[in-house]
Amino acid sequence: MKPVWIIDDDRSIRWVLEKSLARADIEFRSFATADDALRDLSHDLPQVVLSDIRMPGSSGLDFLQTLHQHHPLIPVIIMTAYSDLESAVSAFQGGAFEYLPKPFDINHAVELIRRALEQSRRKSAGVGEAEVVADILGHAPAMQDVFRAIGRLSQSHATVLINGESGTGKELVARALHRHSPRSEKPFIAINTAAIPKDLLESELFGHERGAFTGAAATRHGRFEQAEGGTLFLDEIGDMPSELQTRLLRVLSDGNFYRVGGHQPIKANVRIITATHQNLEERVKDGLFREDLFHRLNVIRLRLPPLRERREDIPLLAKYFLQKSARELMVDQKQFSEGALQHLGLQDFPGNVRQLENLCHWLTVMTPSQVVEIADLPPEWRNLTDSPAATDWGSALASQVDLALQRGDERIMDSFAAQFERILILQALDHTNGRRIEAAIQLGIGRNTLTRKIQELGLDEQEA
Repeated sequence: MKPVWIIDDDRSIRWVLEKSLARADIEFRSFATADDALRDLSHDLPQVVLSDIRMPGSSGLDFLQTLHQHHPLIPVIIMTAYSDLESAVSAFQGGAFEYLPKPFDINHAVELIRRALEQSRRKSAGVGEAEVVADILGHAPAMQDVFRAIGRLSQSHATVLINGESGTGKELVARALHRHSPRSEKPFIAINTAAIPKDLLESELFGHERGAFTGAAATRHGRFEQAEGGTLFLDEIGDMPSELQTRLLRVLSDGNFYRVGGHQPIKANVRIITATHQNLEERVKDGLFREDLFHRLNVIRLRLPPLRERREDIPLLAKYFLQKSARELMVDQKQFSEGALQHLGLQDFPGNVRQLENLCHWLTVMTPSQVVEIADLPPEWRNLTDSPAATDWGSALASQVDLALQRGDERIMDSFAAQFERILILQALDHTNGRRIEAAIQLGIGRNTLTRKIQELGLDEQEA
């Protein structure tokens, strides 16, 4: 059997993979750049490739494309520290066997390599370049599952049902499904079925003929016709009135519809993507949603996790939304302190990603300094006592330590101890309005010790 090729400019990543593959009795070769590996392709071939995406010179996707032009049956596992939707979709569209976000569990990586070795004849897809859009980000396993699903659906016309709480990004996922589909050059039309009055929704969806009702002075094309050849996204489908559920079912069944007041059938060439925050199975049981329509819509289901289930993504999203807000408002970008990021990571965010984005927009406008501290947050965000997550700060800390260990960070104890002391001191000084003696007493340390730590941690300017 030919060796597994490891391609990564990070020496520590290569070392960990080499040791693990050696223990698993899997032969390997390592390359620091994709260009080095490309040169060796002329006289040697791998059995499986494990490659980073972003490296000096050629990227992992460049290597994937070149390899699959001549050897399309060799599985390639793409690794990346940039755990966003576009990386995942680009990898799958390029024909990748699997997508592995960093930091990863080494046992999982070895198992993935074993699967690639066993299934080395996996068919690859054509290479496509993805538009770089970072609105959907996430390291969390649940989000990686969503990215993988979008990648695997990139050549599909299948009907998709998206489940998720309000604010989790259901429309963003629907747009991504359209953008990476064969229909991407055609329109994407979105409609919130819960936001339109019942007596107007039928006309919105299917259009109407002139004179169909009072005020219908001209023929109007509905959303189905506007989306011809493309994608129609029906948000909050669980709230659709029963009579319109019947009409939608008829369109899905025979592919035709009628405008309101019309008598000629119109052919509908539209991909349907729906979304809801409700449990449709329960609504079917309660007689509020047609069971036959549910089965028509529930071909492929994607679940978007609430933000409280993916706390490790909060720092990533918060930094991105600060950057986005600064760009939109044309102001200098602000930065979160480590303490503020850890504080936000303990919040529940009932409004999910949308609520976090709104908070970052508020901070961009209202924070006077360039570094956002806990004290800069709105009052309702400074106190954790009402949050169930307040009792789980130890778990959050353990998760951060685990990530640091997997990254191969050094002097972890010093780093986290400094962050811990920084948060304690800043909170105590904020509570005492800067009075050091009172802060020292409440912290249980001497005033001189507090002064020394303030200097060591570089807190003098912030305190001032």
